Amino acid sequence: MSEKLPIEFVFNTEFGRDPYAAYSTLRDEGPVHAIDFPPGMDAFLVIGYEHGRQALNDPRLAKGMSRGPARFREFTSTDNPVLAHNMLNSDPPDHTRLRRLVSKAFTPRRTESLRPRIQEITDGLIDAMAAKGHADLLDDFAFPLPIIVICELLGVPAEDRDDFRDWSTSLVSPALDEEQARHRAETNAATRAYFTRLLAERRAEPRDDMVSALVAASDEEELLSEQELLATLTLLLIAGHETTVNLIGNGMLALLTHPDQLQLLRDKPELLPSAIEEFLRYDGPVERATFRFAAEDLEIAGVHIPKGSVVHISLGAVDHDPEAFDAPETLDIARTENRHVAFGHGIHFCLGAPLARLEAQIAFGTLLRRLPGLALACAPSEIAWRQDGSIIRGLRALPVGF
Repeated sequence: MSEKLPIEFVFNTEFGRDPYAAYSTLRDEGPVHAIDFPPGMDAFLVIGYEHGRQALNDPRLAKGMSRGPARFREFTSTDNPVLAHNMLNSDPPDHTRLRRLVSKAFTPRRTESLRPRIQEITDGLIDAMAAKGHADLLDDFAFPLPIIVICELLGVPAEDRDDFRDWSTSLVSPALDEEQARHRAETNAATRAYFTRLLAERRAEPRDDMVSALVAASDEEELLSEQELLATLTLLLIAGHETTVNLIGNGMLALLTHPDQLQLLRDKPELLPSAIEEFLRYDGPVERATFRFAAEDLEIAGVHIPKGSVVHISLGAVDHDPEAFDAPETLDIARTENRHVAFGHGIHFCLGAPLARLEAQIAFGTLLRRLPGLALACAPSEIAWRQDGSIIRGLRALPVGF
């Protein structure tokens, strides 16, 4: 194994336009690499499909912060307290309890029942764009669609969505300097105050929404602590839109820069489900999985991982491994063998994946049907990618004309 990869590599700040070329080069040296994040601690990046998929479901790689290095625990407890006790950062039995409660809102029947409302929102957003003949597909469509859906599901006012977007960006990005740390602290305080106020309102006047249901579980069955309740709501708000925003943005960019695939999907709309899976694999919305910690000494692909090490799994690299996918750098919306890990794998598999898939199918299908001349309004080289160091892979804007 070569010397440690620099922190800039892990945070996707140096190769945001095409990380897959860098992963391809690394893959020649093996599926596991030492990295310099957190600085001064043992940390590793897994990029191979077989070992990455196994690592995502390895109970020896814990999610609970208590298993991480002491310095890392101290930092994260003050860095992002509003998210400190969510189900993504927990292990069984706490994870099992938290996931069981939240999963009631994401059953297949409940998700499918949202189809008419998602279609209505989609049509309304396209109506607002259509007369102009141009749009930023990210700001005008990809962002508002899932944020309206998750807000209605939770029972949160959609008019607060600009605040939610700012909070989300801050909470999923690392605070690497004093200004970012200050903004992170302000975001934590604002998010906590917002949801504390919302919880008080629902306790006083319950509604038919998810916030009220979680409050009832917390108060009557004592299944959630107040901190867990706040963390769960914050996580749902962030995860409920970040994935879908960037699935739509990244997927549409891929489609618009591959005219043969765009025409194929127009000619054969029945390929839409497999196209969504290919968008997830080809340039998925989550660059790497959330932190895992070695609960004991272990080996991955022959590399020694000391107890307490931080382990990153690059979902983007895993889904471009040529040992798992034929021609992984090729966009193929008719791909049949597509066991990607864009939503994770194992007990932490994304709970909202069915909702994200439904939103994406409606979004892509309606855009292509109603905007037949849809095309990029700039050169592909002018498209800017987020380079904020977060685990999210997404665009800053997607200008289109129609």
